[in-house]
Amino acid sequence: MKYIDEFREKSIVKNLASQISKFSGLQINLMEVCGTHTMAIFRSGIKQLLPQNINLISGPGCPVCVTSQSDIDSMLELASIKNLIIATFGDMLKVPGTKSSLEKIRSSGSDIRAVYSPLDALEIAKENKNKEVVFLAVGFETTAPIIASVVDDARRLKIKNFSVYCCHKLIPPAMAALLATREIKIHGFLCPGHVSSIIGTKAYQFIAKEFKIPCVISGFEPTDILETILMLLKQIAKNAASVEIQYKRAVRPEGNIPAQEMLKRVFLPCDADWRGLGIIPKSGLQLNPAYDKFDARLKFQIKPSKTTEPKNCLCGQVLRGVKTPVQCKLFAKACNPENPYGPCMVSSEGTCSAWYKYNR
Repeated sequence: MKYIDEFREKSIVKNLASQISKFSGLQINLMEVCGTHTMAIFRSGIKQLLPQNINLISGPGCPVCVTSQSDIDSMLELASIKNLIIATFGDMLKVPGTKSSLEKIRSSGSDIRAVYSPLDALEIAKENKNKEVVFLAVGFETTAPIIASVVDDARRLKIKNFSVYCCHKLIPPAMAALLATREIKIHGFLCPGHVSSIIGTKAYQFIAKEFKIPCVISGFEPTDILETILMLLKQIAKNAASVEIQYKRAVRPEGNIPAQEMLKRVFLPCDADWRGLGIIPKSGLQLNPAYDKFDARLKFQIKPSKTTEPKNCLCGQVLRGVKTPVQCKLFAKACNPENPYGPCMVSSEGTCSAWYKYNR
């Protein structure tokens, strides 16, 4: 298939759905760990095409959503510093901290700018040499290489007023953490296509080998997702567990080697705090010592005041797949896109946002 319409061709969808329907019997839970997959599944009505015994569960696939409340509060503390510019991706603006949000602080006069790329943040630093510029580096393996490249450029160009507050997370350790909790039985993973274009298949091999859980890297069109589900079901039926690539037009087994090398040059793995999952060993990235001057955590020594989670918000449990958004009494009532109580309703990749838009 070469053209976008072919990935949504009705006859192909019907054929895949028909093959999937043959796997009846035991209850099967498949988890997608990518917010783009969550949105695509709802937008395309994928769940309505599946037999009742096949259950799709949304996992911690949104980097904004899994950013800890402590880190959100630290960002707000940074934003309150005089003569400092915060640059951030737009979906961070509305995320509620313990006392406020970046959007509210901006309305009170703080210089907070939404950017499309960390390159924009570096340009802001060049244009405002008398001010400190901090980029809020939130994302998974997909965005981490470009941010690493920008930090490397800042060092090469000797830009002293630029730094990053790094909250990068790594997907495979979170998948292992979900399996270790045993809160829900996961029979297979729809692995993220964008992340996998960087890291390839090797990073997931331990999931299949140690946990005996099948993994298939999926594209984002309806036929991609249905074919991925079918590939997982075939592995499960054979009691097999391996890492396969459905999204072959974008993902190679070795991943993106130059991007991986850039990550290794600039970052080191570190323990990271995930909303809903807590501290997961070696699941984050921090700047290596050669780039300490660009680490906003070290540069500003931010220590936020007491952090508390939003009251009655089930975002943490939704991210673990334990609860669905409609089980939260705030959903679509007190909590909505205009007045979000938790980050899962803020980001376009958040599970609550997807349910609100497509499944109320």
